[in-house]
Amino acid sequence: MSLKSLVSASALSFLAAIFLAGCASNTPSSPEMVRKALAMDSRDSVEQYVLGATDIVRVSVWRNEDISISVPVRPDGKISVPLVGDVQASGETPEQLAQSIRTELSEYIREPQVSVVVTSMGSHEFTDRVRVTGAVRQPISIPHRSGMTVLDLFLNAGGANQFANLNDSMLYRQVEDKVVAIPVQLEDILSKGRISTNYSMRPGDILTIPERSF
Repeated sequence: MSLKSLVSASALSFLAAIFLAGCASNTPSSPEMVRKALAMDSRDSVEQYVLGATDIVRVSVWRNEDISISVPVRPDGKISVPLVGDVQASGETPEQLAQSIRTELSEYIREPQVSVVVTSMGSHEFTDRVRVTGAVRQPISIPHRSGMTVLDLFLNAGGANQFANLNDSMLYRQVEDKVVAIPVQLEDILSKGRISTNYSMRPGDILTIPERSF
């Protein structure tokens, strides 16, 4: 199985675990866990991009085009750079990788100037997405964007269908090894302008809108 398939399978397993572990009962997590989940800053995971396998990076060495390359991060987490050889990339930011290459190249080039640019972000294809499921017109899975809120995601799904129980909506967020269920009052947001539960989204969040009981 390819790495991308494994990532996809992991994402699907995460979704399945949520529905098996509490989505059906629609039970909120404890107030303490909800506070902890909401205290996580949505910017933490998007301002500093961390490299992973299948990402493609462009390594540029000023005035040394012969050793400037575009290369994928291998499944073992490394890239190969001329003169230097293998360098650990996975788990590093582009700036950290550039510094590592700069240090290694300094043995061959005087004061090398190195920059690293990510040209393909394959490793974050699933982990940086947000999803909405349940009683909406179109369940979706889309890339996370800085500043995105619960309402933004809901509107991207075309709004609710006729069976939606909007004030029993739930936002599911991974916190360490737990999935935290955060209550969302979408009806209050839409019809009363009460935006206290219009939370900022984090990569990996899942918003679910249940159907009314008849």
